[in-house]
Amino acid sequence: MSADFLLELLSEEIPARMQAKARNDLARLFAEALEAAGLSHDGITTYSTPRRLALIAKGLPQATEAVSEELKGPRTSAPPQALEGFLRKTGLKQDQLEDRDGTWFARIDRPGRATSEVLAEAVAAIVREFPWPKSMRWGSKSNSTSSLRWVRPLHSIVALLGEEIVPVAIEGVACGATTVGHRFHHPGPITIGGAHDYVEKLRACHVIVDQEEREATIREGAAELAKKAGFALVEDEGLVVENAGLTSLPVPLLGSFDPAYLDVPEEVIQLTARINQKYFVMRDGKGKLAPNFVCVANIDAKDGGEAIVAGNERVLAARLADARFFWEQDLKVPLEEEAKKLEGIVFHEKLGTVADKVERVAKLARWLVEEGIVKGADPDQAERAARLAKADLVTGMVGEFPELQGVIGGYLARAQGEPGAVADAIRDHYKPVGQGDEVPTAPVTVAVCLADKLDTLGTFFFMREVPTGSRDPFALRRAALAAIGLLLENALRLRILCAADVTVDAFEMGWTQVAKTSGGFARGLKSDPVLGQHDQQSFDLLNFFADRLKVQQRDAGVRHDLIDAVFALGGEDDLVRLLARVKALQGFVEKPEGANLLAGYKRAANILKKEKWDAGAAGDANVLLEEAALRNALDNAGPHAAEAVENEDFTGAMTALASLRGPIDAFFDKVTVNDTDAAVRARRLNLLARFRDAVHAVADFSKIEG
Repeated sequence: MSADFLLELLSEEIPARMQAKARNDLARLFAEALEAAGLSHDGITTYSTPRRLALIAKGLPQATEAVSEELKGPRTSAPPQALEGFLRKTGLKQDQLEDRDGTWFARIDRPGRATSEVLAEAVAAIVREFPWPKSMRWGSKSNSTSSLRWVRPLHSIVALLGEEIVPVAIEGVACGATTVGHRFHHPGPITIGGAHDYVEKLRACHVIVDQEEREATIREGAAELAKKAGFALVEDEGLVVENAGLTSLPVPLLGSFDPAYLDVPEEVIQLTARINQKYFVMRDGKGKLAPNFVCVANIDAKDGGEAIVAGNERVLAARLADARFFWEQDLKVPLEEEAKKLEGIVFHEKLGTVADKVERVAKLARWLVEEGIVKGADPDQAERAARLAKADLVTGMVGEFPELQGVIGGYLARAQGEPGAVADAIRDHYKPVGQGDEVPTAPVTVAVCLADKLDTLGTFFFMREVPTGSRDPFALRRAALAAIGLLLENALRLRILCAADVTVDAFEMGWTQVAKTSGGFARGLKSDPVLGQHDQQSFDLLNFFADRLKVQQRDAGVRHDLIDAVFALGGEDDLVRLLARVKALQGFVEKPEGANLLAGYKRAANILKKEKWDAGAAGDANVLLEEAALRNALDNAGPHAAEAVENEDFTGAMTALASLRGPIDAFFDKVTVNDTDAAVRARRLNLLARFRDAVHAVADFSKIEG
């Protein structure tokens, strides 16, 4: 006969941000405990409210089954210490062991245990070991490090198997069948009959224990209130979840604020409402922010929530008044004046102030435009936007709302008469800030965005402040992903090594004194047959970009091994061209002719590697038909493939390689490479080397998996 188990852990308020993980952790730990005890179940459901974490496990048996287990121990000739350890592990004596062919064996018979006994131990262990991100001790026993820790003071435990109380022994915490309802509507004790009536009994006492039900109430109620007011709710699922974690009986209510505050940037209003007050905002039919909001109460007030709404309106009005004060003060100071204050803000101890970074970014932005890398932008506007882009960091608005850096600068620039392209570039120059974020396409904005990322990457790599393992204190991985997004979205033909050198030059020319005080920076020049000489750090940065490109393209289905195959040849630091080459290669190798050519390449490469063969002179007498066919195919395909790559016709290059499939297959079918005649063997190895080199004109096929 089976029974359902109910566990409720009642405490002071659990932070909303911790509740989802706590539910998952509770379900995981409980399932692991059941599995370890050999107890089956028919499903586990978890709940959370601001004051409780609960679990219902369906269909638990009344007892565990008796088990008999055999353990293999040490050899009988092993040192005494090994035998003693085995005896401690099993809890047996030596005369209870069995000697089988010189090895000790132990048979352990474990009788079945009552499920309630197992659960009592499991719950106590889970509570003591629960992985809260932050936890606390409380009361008179909190001086001891061995005392109980919980996210907030834990008041009681309800543990019921069927209708029977499971006695969980945790000092200072009551265990039984009693809980409490809503803090205001039903603060008195409630006796729970079991898992079967837990949810509905608490509902009757004004507590909705199912967080998904509370979320639906908030989501649908807020949307309905906005609709009745003639507006459209700005959807915010994170805010829905947060409000559900703050309320056990959510009641959405409509409020309003003075429309005069709408002259403040709408992002400020939205952020104030969301972050500080947990309010939803809405828009009118034209997409403009409406002077209304939805707050979520935790009580069903007798006056319909009028007093609650009035209180929330007063609080929001005070916050918006503060925001408008900062906004009006910031409007009085030109951004150029604000930018001068950046000289007092250190960007990095090795890289100078924010003003120094601004100077470098301004030069880079102009260079990107004047070199034709970013087309369609006015170089003066690009430089102007770069010089003003960081100025809002010292404004009162950004001091109050750091999340709005850039956004506030854009508003101020527009209000102070800067051209629209300059204001937009200031507003958006931090973008894209994460996966899924909008990638700018306006030319001036692109120039400033890319210059900002390149300066960060180039200077930190030059100073050898690079990510290691999971550490990336300066968010260089994110900066590289953002730069890649800008390059690919806008098809910018940027040579990474060249950009890295320009970035370093901008740094050195502006910071010769840093070099002196740091003992100078060794250039460590390295050569590439195609790309020439560059700083070692520039090549390191190029490799870093290649790694980030693999991450960035993973979701698009582009294979990382093919990126490696193109990148491994060297001479390629234009990511737009590299990716076009990779996509053409992927389309080729995933077709039968490509897969077969890859197999032929690997066979040829393995032979050449085994023979340690470099092409050399060899006789040409008595050439077999298959040798001649492969040689003729190479004479045609090799130049065509190389020319197509040069012209960036990568599909044409793959087509040229495809013509080698038949000849190489026939060659391996009919020709013995390691002929007894040394001259013949050399000729055939040279032919395979030519085949390998022809393929390498497109990509290093040795890097391709499969």
